[in-house]
Amino acid sequence: MTSPREAARAAAAEALAVDPVSVGREVCLRALTAAPRSQGELSQAMRRKGVPDEAAAEVLLRLSGAGLIDDEAFADAWVSSRHQGRGLARRALAGELQRKGVDSAVVQAALSQVDDEDEVVAATALVRRRLAGTAGLPMPARVRRLTSMLARKGYSGGVASRVVRDALGAEAAELLEAAQQRSL
Repeated sequence: MTSPREAARAAAAEALAVDPVSVGREVCLRALTAAPRSQGELSQAMRRKGVPDEAAAEVLLRLSGAGLIDDEAFADAWVSSRHQGRGLARRALAGELQRKGVDSAVVQAALSQVDDEDEVVAATALVRRRLAGTAGLPMPARVRRLTSMLARKGYSGGVASRVVRDALGAEAAELLEAAQQRSL
C-alpha cells in the first residue's frame, strides 16, 4: 500500500517522463504566481524538480517570449525596491542579484540607477533611524554598532565612517544647542 505522498511522487515522475515541458511550465508558473522571479531562479526551480535542460530551455524561451520573464525589469525593480525600502548599497544589491542568477551585465545596468549621492542619503537615513537606539552607549560602541550596521548593508568603510561621524556630530550639536536654550 502506498502513501498519498508516494503516489503524488509517482504521478509527478510519470508526468515528467511523458511531458517534461508541461511540468517545467507548471513549475515556472507556480513560482511566478508567488513573486517575480529571474530566469536563473526559474531554471534552478525546474532543475530541482528534475526537468531536463532541453525542456527547461524551451519553457524559459516561451515564457520570455510571452513577457512573463524579463531579467532587466526584474533587476531594475529589485534595485529600486531594496535600495529604497531596506537601504541596501550597490554592493549588497549586486550580490543579491548575482545569487538570483541575473547576468552581470544586467546587474550593472540596474545598479546604474543608484549613484554615490543616493547611497550617502540612504546611509544617513539608516543611521538617523538607529541613532536613538544607541543613545545610552559609550561613543566607541555607538560608532562600532552604526558602522557595522552599514557594513552589513553593503556600504564601504569610508561611506559608513563619514555618515556615522556626521550624524553623531549633528546629534552633539543639537544637544549642545538644546542645553544652551534651556540655560537662557
